[in-house]
Amino acid sequence: MSTAKRDPVRRRPDAPALVALLLGVAGVGYRLVLTLLTVPASNSDEATFGLAALHIAAGRERPVFLYGQRYMGVLESYLAAPLVGWAGPSWPVLRLPLLALFAVFLWLAYRLTRRLFSPWLAVVVVGLLALGSERVVRDQLTVVGGRPEVKPAVLAMLLLAVALGEDRVRHRWLATGAFGLLAGLALWSDWLIAPYLLVAGVVLVLAVPRELIGWPGVLLVAGFAAGIAPVVKDNIVAPPGQDSLSVFREISTKEGVAPSLAERLRGGLLEGVPLASGLCPMDGCARWAQWFGLLYPVLLVAAAALGLVAYRRAADRAARVRAAAILALVVGAALTLLAYVRSPLAATDPLGNARYLSVLQISLPAVLWPLWLAAAHALRATAGRAARLGGATAAAVLAGLTAATLAGTVAFLAGVPGVRAEEQAARRLADTVRRAGLHEVYGDYWTCNRLIFNTGETVACGVLDGALTPGQNRYPAYWQRVARAARPGYVVDVGSPAERTLRRLLDGRADAAVVAEVGGSRVYHPDRAVRPWR
Repeated sequence: MSTAKRDPVRRRPDAPALVALLLGVAGVGYRLVLTLLTVPASNSDEATFGLAALHIAAGRERPVFLYGQRYMGVLESYLAAPLVGWAGPSWPVLRLPLLALFAVFLWLAYRLTRRLFSPWLAVVVVGLLALGSERVVRDQLTVVGGRPEVKPAVLAMLLLAVALGEDRVRHRWLATGAFGLLAGLALWSDWLIAPYLLVAGVVLVLAVPRELIGWPGVLLVAGFAAGIAPVVKDNIVAPPGQDSLSVFREISTKEGVAPSLAERLRGGLLEGVPLASGLCPMDGCARWAQWFGLLYPVLLVAAAALGLVAYRRAADRAARVRAAAILALVVGAALTLLAYVRSPLAATDPLGNARYLSVLQISLPAVLWPLWLAAAHALRATAGRAARLGGATAAAVLAGLTAATLAGTVAFLAGVPGVRAEEQAARRLADTVRRAGLHEVYGDYWTCNRLIFNTGETVACGVLDGALTPGQNRYPAYWQRVARAARPGYVVDVGSPAERTLRRLLDGRADAAVVAEVGGSRVYHPDRAVRPWR
Protein backbone atom coordinates (compact mmCIF):
# COMPACT_ATOMS: atom_id res chain seq x y z
CA MET A 1 0.00 0.00 0.00
CA SER A 2 1.05 3.62 -0.39
CA THR A 3 3.37 4.95 2.30
CA ALA A 4 2.40 8.56 1.52
CA LYS A 5 1.59 10.78 4.48
CA ARG A 6 0.85 14.43 4.74
CA ASP A 7 4.18 16.19 5.15
CA PRO A 8 4.35 18.32 8.30
CA VAL A 9 5.33 21.95 7.94
CA ARG A 10 9.12 22.26 8.10
CA ARG A 11 11.24 25.30 8.43
CA ARG A 12 14.28 23.51 7.06
CA PRO A 13 14.54 20.92 4.28
CA ASP A 14 15.10 17.39 5.56
CA ALA A 15 17.82 15.04 4.30
CA PRO A 16 15.87 13.68 1.28
CA ALA A 17 14.98 17.21 0.17
CA LEU A 18 18.60 18.35 0.39
CA VAL A 19 19.92 15.34 -1.53
CA ALA A 20 17.23 15.75 -4.17
CA LEU A 21 18.09 19.45 -4.45
CA LEU A 22 21.77 18.64 -5.03
CA LEU A 23 20.93 16.02 -7.66
CA GLY A 24 18.45 18.35 -9.32
CA VAL A 25 20.96 21.20 -9.48
CA ALA A 26 23.50 18.81 -10.98
CA GLY A 27 20.98 17.68 -13.61
CA VAL A 28 20.01 21.23 -14.54
CA GLY A 29 23.67 22.32 -14.56
CA TYR A 30 24.57 19.42 -16.84
CA ARG A 31 21.89 20.48 -19.29
CA LEU A 32 22.83 24.14 -19.01
CA VAL A 33 26.36 23.33 -20.21
CA LEU A 34 24.92 21.27 -23.08
CA THR A 35 22.58 24.13 -23.96
CA LEU A 36 25.41 26.64 -24.13
CA LEU A 37 27.37 24.22 -26.36
CA THR A 38 24.33 23.54 -28.61
CA VAL A 39 24.45 19.84 -27.81
CA PRO A 40 22.60 17.90 -29.15
CA ALA A 41 23.16 19.47 -32.57
CA SER A 42 20.50 21.65 -34.14
CA ASN A 43 18.53 20.63 -37.22
CA SER A 44 15.98 22.03 -39.63
CA ASP A 45 12.96 20.81 -37.64
CA GLU A 46 14.17 22.77 -34.63
CA ALA A 47 15.04 25.70 -36.87
CA THR A 48 11.42 25.81 -38.04
CA PHE A 49 10.30 26.36 -34.45
CA GLY A 50 13.03 28.99 -34.11
CA LEU A 51 11.89 30.80 -37.23
CA ALA A 52 8.31 30.74 -35.94
CA ALA A 53 9.60 32.31 -32.71
CA LEU A 54 11.30 35.06 -34.72
CA HIS A 55 8.10 35.72 -36.64
CA ILE A 56 6.04 35.80 -33.43
CA ALA A 57 8.50 38.20 -31.78
CA ALA A 58 8.37 40.51 -34.80
CA GLY A 59 4.57 40.42 -34.91
CA ARG A 60 4.60 38.91 -38.41
CA GLU A 61 2.88 35.60 -37.61
CA ARG A 62 0.68 34.00 -34.98
CA PRO A 63 1.02 30.32 -35.92
CA VAL A 64 -0.97 27.65 -34.12
CA PHE A 65 0.82 24.62 -35.55
CA LEU A 66 4.29 24.05 -36.90
CA TYR A 67 4.65 25.41 -40.43
CA GLY A 68 3.66 22.72 -42.90
CA GLN A 69 1.70 20.70 -40.32
CA ARG A 70 -1.68 20.94 -38.64
CA TYR A 71 -1.20 18.83 -35.53
CA MET A 72 2.05 19.83 -33.73
CA GLY A 73 1.53 22.90 -31.56
CA VAL A 74 4.14 25.66 -31.38
CA LEU A 75 3.85 26.58 -27.71
CA GLU A 76 7.64 26.28 -27.49
CA SER A 77 7.99 28.98 -30.14
CA TYR A 78 5.80 31.33 -28.11
CA LEU A 79 7.88 30.63 -24.99
CA ALA A 80 11.09 31.42 -26.88
CA ALA A 81 9.76 34.41 -28.83
CA PRO A 82 10.59 37.11 -26.23
CA LEU A 83 14.15 35.81 -25.88
CA VAL A 84 14.97 35.44 -29.58
CA GLY A 85 13.25 38.75 -30.27
CA TRP A 86 15.61 40.38 -27.79
CA ALA A 87 18.84 38.44 -28.46
CA GLY A 88 18.33 37.43 -32.10
CA PRO A 89 18.52 33.94 -33.58
CA SER A 90 20.61 31.78 -31.26
CA TRP A 91 20.32 28.09 -30.47
CA PRO A 92 21.14 28.41 -26.74
CA VAL A 93 18.64 31.27 -26.38
CA LEU A 94 16.00 29.25 -28.24
CA ARG A 95 16.51 26.33 -25.86
CA LEU A 96 16.59 28.23 -22.56
CA PRO A 97 12.81 27.96 -21.95
CA LEU A 98 13.09 24.17 -22.27
CA LEU A 99 15.85 24.14 -19.68
CA ALA A 100 13.51 25.99 -17.33
CA LEU A 101 10.74 23.49 -18.11
CA PHE A 102 13.10 20.63 -17.26
CA ALA A 103 13.89 22.22 -13.89
CA VAL A 104 10.15 22.54 -13.20
CA PHE A 105 9.64 18.92 -14.27
CA LEU A 106 12.30 17.71 -11.82
CA TRP A 107 10.76 19.69 -8.96
CA LEU A 108 7.24 18.48 -9.70
CA ALA A 109 8.44 14.87 -10.05
CA TYR A 110 10.03 15.12 -6.62
CA ARG A 111 6.92 16.63 -5.04
CA LEU A 112 4.53 14.09 -6.57
CA THR A 113 6.74 11.10 -5.78
CA ARG A 114 7.16 12.26 -2.18
CA ARG A 115 3.43 12.82 -1.83
CA LEU A 116 2.39 9.46 -3.29
CA PHE A 117 5.24 7.14 -2.35
CA SER A 118 8.19 8.06 -0.12
CA PRO A 119 10.82 10.80 0.29
CA TRP A 120 13.81 8.64 -0.56
CA LEU A 121 12.13 7.13 -3.62
CA ALA A 122 11.63 10.75 -4.72
CA VAL A 123 15.39 11.21 -4.39
CA VAL A 124 16.05 8.15 -6.57
CA VAL A 125 13.61 9.43 -9.20
CA VAL A 126 15.29 12.84 -9.30
CA GLY A 127 18.70 11.19 -9.53
CA LEU A 128 17.71 9.05 -12.50
CA LEU A 129 16.00 11.95 -14.25
CA ALA A 130 19.06 14.15 -13.68
CA LEU A 131 21.12 11.78 -15.83
CA GLY A 132 20.50 11.78 -19.55
CA SER A 133 21.61 9.93 -22.66
CA GLU A 134 21.45 11.57 -26.08
CA ARG A 135 17.90 10.35 -26.73
CA VAL A 136 16.69 11.63 -23.37
CA VAL A 137 18.48 14.99 -23.53
CA ARG A 138 17.41 15.54 -27.14
CA ASP A 139 13.78 15.15 -26.11
CA GLN A 140 14.29 17.56 -23.20
CA LEU A 141 16.38 20.32 -24.76
CA THR A 142 15.72 20.50 -28.50
CA VAL A 143 12.81 22.66 -29.61
CA VAL A 144 10.91 20.14 -31.70
CA GLY A 145 7.51 20.37 -30.05
CA GLY A 146 5.39 18.86 -27.34
CA ARG A 147 7.22 16.68 -24.91
CA PRO A 148 9.21 19.15 -22.75
CA GLU A 149 6.11 21.11 -21.78
CA VAL A 150 3.46 18.39 -21.50
CA LYS A 151 5.36 16.35 -18.89
CA PRO A 152 5.43 19.06 -16.21
CA ALA A 153 1.85 19.96 -17.13
CA VAL A 154 0.63 16.43 -16.31
CA LEU A 155 2.58 16.31 -13.05
CA ALA A 156 1.14 19.68 -12.04
CA MET A 157 -2.38 18.48 -12.85
CA LEU A 158 -1.95 15.36 -10.70
CA LEU A 159 -0.54 17.40 -7.83
CA LEU A 160 -3.50 19.78 -8.07
CA ALA A 161 -5.97 16.88 -8.02
CA VAL A 162 -4.25 15.26 -5.03
CA ALA A 163 -4.12 18.56 -3.15
CA LEU A 164 -7.82 19.12 -3.80
CA GLY A 165 -8.61 15.62 -2.54
CA GLU A 166 -6.57 16.28 0.61
CA ASP A 167 -8.24 19.67 1.19
CA ARG A 168 -4.89 21.47 1.01
CA VAL A 169 -6.01 24.10 -1.54
CA ARG A 170 -7.35 27.44 -0.37
CA HIS A 171 -8.59 28.76 -3.74
CA ARG A 172 -10.23 25.60 -5.05
CA TRP A 173 -12.01 27.29 -7.96
CA LEU A 174 -8.74 28.66 -9.27
CA ALA A 175 -7.15 25.23 -8.93
CA THR A 176 -9.78 23.59 -11.13
CA GLY A 177 -9.45 26.40 -13.66
CA ALA A 178 -5.67 25.94 -13.72
CA PHE A 179 -6.17 22.18 -14.17
CA GLY A 180 -8.33 22.82 -17.24
CA LEU A 181 -5.93 25.39 -18.68
CA LEU A 182 -2.97 23.00 -18.35
CA ALA A 183 -4.97 20.22 -20.01
CA GLY A 184 -5.93 22.46 -22.93
CA LEU A 185 -2.40 23.77 -23.47
CA ALA A 186 -0.94 20.26 -23.26
CA LEU A 187 -3.42 18.89 -25.79
CA TRP A 188 -2.66 21.79 -28.15
CA SER A 189 1.04 21.18 -27.81
CA ASP A 190 1.09 17.40 -28.34
CA TRP A 191 -1.83 15.06 -28.88
CA LEU A 192 0.24 12.09 -27.71
CA ILE A 193 -0.27 13.21 -24.12
CA ALA A 194 -4.01 12.48 -24.34
CA PRO A 195 -3.83 9.18 -22.32
CA TYR A 196 -2.26 10.99 -19.37
CA LEU A 197 -4.76 13.84 -19.59
CA LEU A 198 -7.60 11.33 -19.53
CA VAL A 199 -6.41 9.57 -16.37
CA ALA A 200 -5.55 12.86 -14.66
CA GLY A 201 -9.13 13.96 -15.33
CA VAL A 202 -10.43 10.81 -13.64
CA VAL A 203 -8.35 11.61 -10.55
CA LEU A 204 -9.80 15.12 -10.47
CA VAL A 205 -13.34 13.76 -10.63
CA LEU A 206 -12.59 11.44 -7.70
CA ALA A 207 -11.05 14.33 -5.76
CA VAL A 208 -13.93 16.81 -6.13
CA PRO A 209 -16.95 14.99 -7.59
CA ARG A 210 -19.62 17.34 -6.22
CA GLU A 211 -17.76 20.60 -6.70
CA LEU A 212 -17.40 20.02 -10.44
CA ILE A 213 -21.14 20.37 -10.79
CA GLY A 214 -20.94 24.04 -9.79
CA TRP A 215 -18.63 26.95 -10.52
CA PRO A 216 -15.39 24.94 -10.19
CA GLY A 217 -16.65 22.80 -13.06
CA VAL A 218 -17.42 25.90 -15.08
CA LEU A 219 -13.90 27.21 -14.50
CA LEU A 220 -12.47 23.81 -15.42
CA VAL A 221 -14.25 23.91 -18.78
CA ALA A 222 -13.38 27.58 -19.29
CA GLY A 223 -9.69 26.91 -18.57
CA PHE A 224 -9.62 23.98 -20.97
CA ALA A 225 -11.39 26.04 -23.64
CA ALA A 226 -8.85 28.83 -23.24
CA GLY A 227 -5.94 26.40 -23.59
CA ILE A 228 -7.33 24.58 -26.60
CA ALA A 229 -8.79 27.72 -28.25
CA PRO A 230 -5.95 28.13 -30.81
CA VAL A 231 -6.61 24.62 -32.12
CA VAL A 232 -10.36 25.17 -32.34
CA LYS A 233 -9.93 28.47 -34.15
CA ASP A 234 -7.44 27.03 -36.63
CA ASN A 235 -9.60 24.00 -37.40
CA ILE A 236 -12.65 26.16 -38.02
CA VAL A 237 -10.89 27.98 -40.87
CA ALA A 238 -8.92 24.96 -42.14
CA PRO A 239 -9.68 23.82 -45.72
CA PRO A 240 -11.56 20.52 -46.11
CA GLY A 241 -9.30 17.61 -45.26
CA GLN A 242 -6.73 19.89 -43.63
CA ASP A 243 -8.19 19.92 -40.13
CA SER A 244 -6.08 18.36 -37.39
CA LEU A 245 -8.08 15.14 -37.09
CA SER A 246 -7.94 14.46 -40.83
CA VAL A 247 -4.19 15.12 -41.01
CA PHE A 248 -3.47 13.07 -37.91
CA ARG A 249 -5.58 10.21 -39.25
CA GLU A 250 -3.75 10.34 -42.58
CA ILE A 251 -0.25 10.13 -41.10
CA SER A 252 -1.37 7.36 -38.73
CA THR A 253 -2.72 5.11 -41.50
CA LYS A 254 0.04 4.86 -44.07
CA GLU A 255 -0.43 2.18 -46.72
CA GLY A 256 1.83 -0.84 -46.89
CA VAL A 257 2.30 -4.23 -45.30
CA ALA A 258 1.58 -3.95 -41.58
CA PRO A 259 4.31 -5.36 -39.34
CA SER A 260 3.33 -8.29 -37.14
CA LEU A 261 2.46 -7.83 -33.48
CA ALA A 262 5.70 -9.58 -32.51
CA GLU A 263 7.73 -7.10 -34.58
CA ARG A 264 5.93 -4.13 -33.07
CA LEU A 265 6.33 -5.46 -29.54
CA ARG A 266 10.01 -6.09 -30.13
CA GLY A 267 10.55 -2.58 -31.48
CA GLY A 268 8.42 -0.97 -28.78
CA LEU A 269 9.66 -2.88 -25.74
CA LEU A 270 13.21 -3.99 -26.56
CA GLU A 271 14.24 -0.81 -28.37
CA GLY A 272 11.75 1.97 -27.59
CA VAL A 273 11.47 1.66 -23.80
CA PRO A 274 15.23 1.37 -23.08
CA LEU A 275 16.00 4.19 -25.52
CA ALA A 276 13.39 6.50 -24.00
CA SER A 277 14.66 5.59 -20.53
CA GLY A 278 18.23 6.59 -21.34
CA LEU A 279 19.83 3.15 -21.29
CA CYS A 280 20.98 3.11 -24.92
CA PRO A 281 22.80 5.25 -27.48
CA MET A 282 20.88 6.66 -30.43
CA ASP A 283 22.09 3.96 -32.81
CA GLY A 284 20.38 1.16 -30.91
CA CYS A 285 20.29 -0.94 -27.77
CA ALA A 286 22.79 -3.67 -27.04
CA ARG A 287 21.23 -6.95 -26.02
CA TRP A 288 22.25 -6.46 -22.40
CA ALA A 289 20.36 -3.15 -22.28
CA GLN A 290 17.08 -4.62 -23.53
CA TRP A 291 16.26 -6.27 -20.20
CA PHE A 292 14.46 -3.19 -18.93
CA GLY A 293 12.06 -3.28 -21.88
CA LEU A 294 11.00 -6.80 -20.92
CA LEU A 295 10.73 -5.89 -17.25
CA TYR A 296 8.76 -2.69 -17.85
CA PRO A 297 5.27 -4.22 -18.40
CA VAL A 298 5.86 -6.57 -15.44
CA LEU A 299 6.57 -3.58 -13.21
CA LEU A 300 3.47 -1.80 -14.53
CA VAL A 301 1.31 -4.81 -13.61
CA ALA A 302 2.88 -5.00 -10.15
CA ALA A 303 2.38 -1.26 -9.60
CA ALA A 304 -1.24 -1.56 -10.73
CA ALA A 305 -1.84 -4.37 -8.22
CA LEU A 306 -0.26 -2.32 -5.41
CA GLY A 307 -2.31 0.71 -6.41
CA LEU A 308 -5.55 -1.29 -6.35
CA VAL A 309 -4.73 -2.65 -2.90
CA ALA A 310 -4.00 0.87 -1.68
CA TYR A 311 -7.28 2.10 -3.14
CA ARG A 312 -9.33 -0.68 -1.50
CA ARG A 313 -7.66 -0.12 1.87
CA ALA A 314 -8.02 3.66 1.75
CA ALA A 315 -9.74 4.93 4.88
CA ASP A 316 -10.72 8.35 3.58
CA ARG A 317 -11.08 10.41 0.42
CA ALA A 318 -7.52 11.75 0.58
CA ALA A 319 -6.05 8.24 0.63
CA ARG A 320 -8.33 7.16 -2.20
CA VAL A 321 -7.25 10.10 -4.34
CA ARG A 322 -3.57 9.34 -3.73
CA ALA A 323 -4.13 5.71 -4.70
CA ALA A 324 -6.04 6.86 -7.79
CA ALA A 325 -3.12 9.12 -8.75
CA ILE A 326 -0.78 6.12 -8.53
CA LEU A 327 -3.10 4.13 -10.77
CA ALA A 328 -3.26 7.10 -13.14
CA LEU A 329 0.52 6.98 -13.57
CA VAL A 330 0.32 3.27 -14.33
CA VAL A 331 -2.61 3.47 -16.74
CA GLY A 332 -1.17 6.52 -18.49
CA ALA A 333 2.06 4.63 -19.18
CA ALA A 334 0.19 1.49 -20.26
CA LEU A 335 -2.05 3.38 -22.69
CA THR A 336 0.90 5.30 -24.13
CA LEU A 337 2.87 2.10 -24.64
CA LEU A 338 -0.16 0.35 -26.14
CA ALA A 339 -0.75 3.20 -28.60
CA TYR A 340 2.91 3.10 -29.58
CA VAL A 341 3.10 -0.65 -30.27
CA ARG A 342 -0.10 -0.41 -32.33
CA SER A 343 1.74 1.87 -34.75
CA PRO A 344 3.79 0.30 -37.57
CA LEU A 345 6.55 2.80 -36.75
CA ALA A 346 7.34 0.84 -33.60
CA ALA A 347 8.63 -1.95 -35.86
CA THR A 348 9.80 -0.13 -38.99
CA ASP A 349 11.80 2.63 -37.29
CA PRO A 350 12.05 2.03 -33.52
CA LEU A 351 15.22 4.10 -33.18
CA GLY A 352 13.80 7.17 -34.88
CA ASN A 353 10.44 7.03 -33.12
CA ALA A 354 11.40 6.16 -29.54
CA ARG A 355 11.01 9.88 -28.84
CA TYR A 356 7.27 9.30 -28.67
CA LEU A 357 7.84 7.28 -25.49
CA SER A 358 9.68 10.06 -23.66
CA VAL A 359 6.45 10.88 -21.79
CA LEU A 360 6.90 7.59 -19.92
CA GLN A 361 9.24 9.55 -17.64
CA ILE A 362 6.05 10.85 -16.00
CA SER A 363 5.38 7.34 -14.68
CA LEU A 364 8.90 6.55 -13.49
CA PRO A 365 7.93 6.74 -9.77
CA ALA A 366 5.15 4.19 -10.22
CA VAL A 367 7.40 1.88 -12.26
CA LEU A 368 10.07 1.91 -9.56
CA TRP A 369 7.60 1.57 -6.69
CA PRO A 370 7.36 -2.28 -6.64
CA LEU A 371 11.14 -2.55 -6.64
CA TRP A 372 11.43 0.06 -3.90
CA LEU A 373 8.87 -1.67 -1.66
CA ALA A 374 10.51 -5.07 -2.15
CA ALA A 375 13.95 -3.71 -1.30
CA ALA A 376 12.61 -1.80 1.73
CA HIS A 377 10.65 -4.79 3.03
CA ALA A 378 13.77 -6.97 2.97
CA LEU A 379 15.42 -4.64 5.48
CA ARG A 380 12.81 -5.33 8.14
CA ALA A 381 13.81 -7.61 10.99
CA THR A 382 10.69 -9.72 10.47
CA ALA A 383 11.43 -10.40 6.80
CA GLY A 384 11.80 -14.06 5.89
CA ARG A 385 14.37 -15.65 3.63
CA ALA A 386 12.16 -15.33 0.53
CA ALA A 387 11.52 -11.64 1.27
CA ARG A 388 15.23 -11.01 1.72
CA LEU A 389 16.01 -12.75 -1.56
CA GLY A 390 13.30 -10.79 -3.37
CA GLY A 391 14.50 -7.55 -1.81
CA ALA A 392 18.10 -8.23 -2.81
CA THR A 393 16.93 -8.91 -6.36
CA ALA A 394 14.90 -5.69 -6.44
CA ALA A 395 17.86 -3.71 -5.10
CA ALA A 396 20.08 -5.26 -7.76
CA VAL A 397 17.59 -4.24 -10.46
CA LEU A 398 17.54 -0.66 -9.14
CA ALA A 399 21.33 -0.60 -9.05
CA GLY A 400 21.48 -2.04 -12.58
CA LEU A 401 19.04 0.56 -13.87
CA THR A 402 21.09 3.33 -12.31
CA ALA A 403 24.32 1.94 -13.72
CA ALA A 404 22.81 1.54 -17.20
CA THR A 405 21.43 5.09 -17.13
CA LEU A 406 24.82 6.40 -16.04
CA ALA A 407 26.50 4.39 -18.81
CA GLY A 408 24.10 5.90 -21.36
CA THR A 409 24.98 9.37 -20.12
CA VAL A 410 28.73 8.70 -20.30
CA ALA A 411 28.41 7.29 -23.83
CA PHE A 412 26.59 10.45 -24.89
CA LEU A 413 29.26 12.71 -23.40
CA ALA A 414 31.96 10.78 -25.23
CA GLY A 415 30.37 11.84 -28.53
CA VAL A 416 30.06 15.54 -27.66
CA PRO A 417 33.23 16.60 -29.57
CA GLY A 418 31.82 15.11 -32.77
CA VAL A 419 28.49 16.86 -32.23
CA ARG A 420 30.28 20.15 -31.63
CA ALA A 421 32.30 19.73 -34.84
CA GLU A 422 29.13 19.08 -36.85
CA GLU A 423 27.41 22.13 -35.35
CA GLN A 424 30.42 24.36 -36.05
CA ALA A 425 30.48 23.12 -39.66
CA ALA A 426 26.84 24.20 -40.05
CA ARG A 427 27.71 27.68 -38.78
CA ARG A 428 30.74 27.92 -41.07
CA LEU A 429 28.49 26.99 -43.95
CA ALA A 430 26.12 29.84 -43.06
CA ASP A 431 29.04 32.28 -42.83
CA THR A 432 30.41 31.07 -46.17
CA VAL A 433 27.08 31.55 -47.94
CA ARG A 434 26.79 35.08 -46.58
CA ARG A 435 30.37 36.01 -47.49
CA ALA A 436 29.72 34.79 -51.01
CA GLY A 437 26.96 37.39 -51.28
CA LEU A 438 24.24 34.78 -51.71
CA HIS A 439 20.82 35.71 -50.38
CA GLU A 440 18.78 33.00 -52.10
CA VAL A 441 19.88 29.38 -52.35
CA TYR A 442 18.46 25.92 -52.88
CA GLY A 443 19.32 22.98 -50.65
CA ASP A 444 17.93 19.80 -49.11
CA TYR A 445 15.47 19.69 -46.21
CA TRP A 446 18.08 19.23 -43.48
CA THR A 447 20.09 22.17 -44.79
CA CYS A 448 17.52 24.84 -45.56
CA ASN A 449 15.73 26.02 -42.42
CA ARG A 450 18.84 25.48 -40.33
CA LEU A 451 20.73 27.71 -42.74
CA ILE A 452 17.97 30.33 -42.65
CA PHE A 453 17.98 30.43 -38.85
CA ASN A 454 21.78 30.56 -38.65
CA THR A 455 21.77 33.58 -40.97
CA GLY A 456 18.86 35.32 -39.26
CA GLU A 457 16.78 35.10 -42.46
CA THR A 458 19.33 37.11 -44.44
CA VAL A 459 19.51 33.99 -46.61
CA ALA A 460 16.38 32.27 -47.89
CA CYS A 461 16.52 28.62 -48.88
CA GLY A 462 14.19 26.54 -51.03
CA VAL A 463 14.06 22.78 -50.48
CA LEU A 464 14.87 20.47 -53.40
CA ASP A 465 15.12 16.69 -53.46
CA GLY A 466 17.87 14.60 -55.04
CA ALA A 467 16.44 15.13 -58.53
CA LEU A 468 16.42 18.93 -58.03
CA THR A 469 12.65 19.08 -57.90
CA PRO A 470 10.64 20.82 -55.15
CA GLY A 471 10.80 19.10 -51.76
CA GLN A 472 9.16 19.74 -48.39
CA ASN A 473 9.02 23.52 -48.04
CA ARG A 474 7.35 24.21 -44.71
CA TYR A 475 7.20 27.98 -45.12
CA PRO A 476 6.14 28.92 -48.69
CA ALA A 477 7.46 32.49 -48.42
CA TYR A 478 11.05 31.23 -48.49
CA TRP A 479 10.41 29.13 -51.59
CA GLN A 480 8.73 32.03 -53.34
CA ARG A 481 11.61 34.36 -52.53
CA VAL A 482 14.17 31.93 -53.94
CA ALA A 483 11.97 31.33 -56.99
CA ARG A 484 12.17 35.03 -57.84
CA ALA A 485 15.97 35.11 -57.71
CA ALA A 486 17.71 35.40 -61.11
CA ARG A 487 20.88 33.59 -59.95
CA PRO A 488 20.18 31.48 -56.87
CA GLY A 489 22.94 29.47 -55.22
CA TYR A 490 22.90 25.76 -54.47
CA VAL A 491 24.07 24.06 -51.27
CA VAL A 492 24.42 20.32 -51.78
CA ASP A 493 26.12 17.45 -49.97
CA VAL A 494 29.34 16.38 -51.64
CA GLY A 495 28.72 13.35 -53.81
CA SER A 496 24.97 13.33 -53.19
CA PRO A 497 22.35 12.62 -55.88
CA ALA A 498 21.49 16.35 -55.82
CA GLU A 499 25.10 17.32 -56.62
CA ARG A 500 25.36 14.75 -59.40
CA THR A 501 22.12 16.06 -60.92
CA LEU A 502 23.29 19.67 -60.62
CA ARG A 503 26.69 18.97 -62.24
CA ARG A 504 25.01 17.09 -65.07
CA LEU A 505 22.67 20.00 -65.75
CA LEU A 506 25.51 22.54 -65.57
CA ASP A 507 27.62 20.39 -67.87
CA GLY A 508 30.99 22.03 -68.47
CA ARG A 509 30.27 25.02 -66.23
CA ALA A 510 30.02 22.97 -63.00
CA ASP A 511 33.59 23.49 -61.75
CA ALA A 512 33.48 27.22 -62.46
CA ALA A 513 30.27 27.50 -60.42
CA VAL A 514 31.82 26.10 -57.23
CA VAL A 515 32.15 28.81 -54.56
CA ALA A 516 33.38 26.83 -51.57
CA GLU A 517 33.37 23.50 -49.80
CA VAL A 518 32.57 23.41 -46.08
CA GLY A 519 32.59 20.16 -44.22
CA GLY A 520 30.53 17.77 -46.29
CA SER A 521 28.71 20.49 -48.23
CA ARG A 522 29.59 22.27 -51.45
CA VAL A 523 28.26 25.71 -52.43
CA TYR A 524 27.56 26.46 -56.11
CA HIS A 525 26.66 29.79 -57.72
CA PRO A 526 25.99 29.14 -61.41
CA ASP A 527 25.78 31.92 -63.97
CA ARG A 528 22.12 31.04 -64.50
CA ALA A 529 19.34 29.43 -62.49
CA VAL A 530 18.93 25.66 -62.72
CA ARG A 531 15.27 24.81 -62.25
CA PRO A 532 14.54 21.56 -64.13
CA TRP A 533 10.95 21.35 -62.79
CA ARG A 534 10.06 24.35 -64.93
